[in-house]
Amino acid sequence: MTFTYIQRMDKSADIIISGAGPAGTACALALAGSGLEVLLLDKAEFPRDKICGDALSVDVLNQLPMLSESLAADFIQLSEKVEIPGIRIVSPGYHEVDLPFLYKGSAMSGYVCRRHEFDHLLLQHACSLDNVQFRPSCKVISASVSTNGIKVLTSKGELEAAMVVAADGAHSPLARQLGNKIQPKHNSAGLRVYYEGVTQMHDSQFIELLFFNDLLPGYLWIFPLPENRANVGLGVLSSRVSLKRLNLKKILDNKINNHPYLKQRFNNASPLESVKGFGLPLGSSRRRISSDRLLLSGDAAGLIDPFSGEGIGNAIRSGRKAAAHIRSVFLKNDFSATFNQQYDKEIYKSMGQEFKVSRSLQKACTYPWLFDWIARKASSSPYWKKYMMDAMGDMHKKNHLTNPALYLKMLIR
Repeated sequence: MTFTYIQRMDKSADIIISGAGPAGTACALALAGSGLEVLLLDKAEFPRDKICGDALSVDVLNQLPMLSESLAADFIQLSEKVEIPGIRIVSPGYHEVDLPFLYKGSAMSGYVCRRHEFDHLLLQHACSLDNVQFRPSCKVISASVSTNGIKVLTSKGELEAAMVVAADGAHSPLARQLGNKIQPKHNSAGLRVYYEGVTQMHDSQFIELLFFNDLLPGYLWIFPLPENRANVGLGVLSSRVSLKRLNLKKILDNKINNHPYLKQRFNNASPLESVKGFGLPLGSSRRRISSDRLLLSGDAAGLIDPFSGEGIGNAIRSGRKAAAHIRSVFLKNDFSATFNQQYDKEIYKSMGQEFKVSRSLQKACTYPWLFDWIARKASSSPYWKKYMMDAMGDMHKKNHLTNPALYLKMLIR
């Protein structure tokens, strides 16, 4: 299936979306049938790489049909992906816990799919809509609000719209305009490198998270990809990187080549690229994510899970919610910062509690002895293993993970 990008050079639109990743394209797709003209901009030409772990959670898969049934169907047909039925967690003491994914009590799979393919598929579907125009190689620099609209300065000149959605990632210039800065305690530094020939991958194609002592509360990951390839990387809190003066590139190289748990697996493996770095603004700190005629979405809004580092699901969700709010804005003809605060409230109503719990889990992971004890319990007890499996997809049970009474129960059961 092939779509043609529409690249009319009109100077205005009802909505300008800066960033054609999952948040931006989700917003565009969710505005299908709205009657609003959408101009989707991105600084890159597509398809393009996006430095990421490439893991698509069960939550992502559940949201695709909410955007488009045909998109969901086309994703399932996409060949460049690996089905992932679960996750292997390795504790600091090397206790392995395999947790199959569950959704509402039933087995469910996620996927690993390079963002090169996944984001391009989303964009193709957005560009198939009659009300969406796409303009690549167009970087947003700044925006200024006027009485009747908002002017957007780009690398290709000035554009005008009634409303702007900034979905242009962790270094969004419009997020900076709102005063949002990188907060080391609420930001993770990450590295990624694609490898070929990594051995002893999980028999059932589980993704692997390895929590080494010197990375806590961060981890090293190994995610399987098609054609005997793997996405390998690590993420560590920026505050820890600064405090300990960590050289993440050297740490990753040392783990892969010298650590007893990994060395043999990488003996005959070859990197397919140089190591690439990126930043992850975590949802452990609330940010201002709206203003007059402006909404922030996805990584620009800092909506990455503080514990897992997963951000694609929340990026899509925020894009959908931005679109729903925009419909209300035009219905009421109210583009003010005051009215747009409803968007902030809706985002944190749907994601805030999970961020709070994940932040607590992140803090708990700084204690290796606690992590090891929980891992031993989960690996030796079918009851506690099932509890952990359920907690990954059940917010009620996940909440209990922050309750000391749960760990007292672990002691006696």
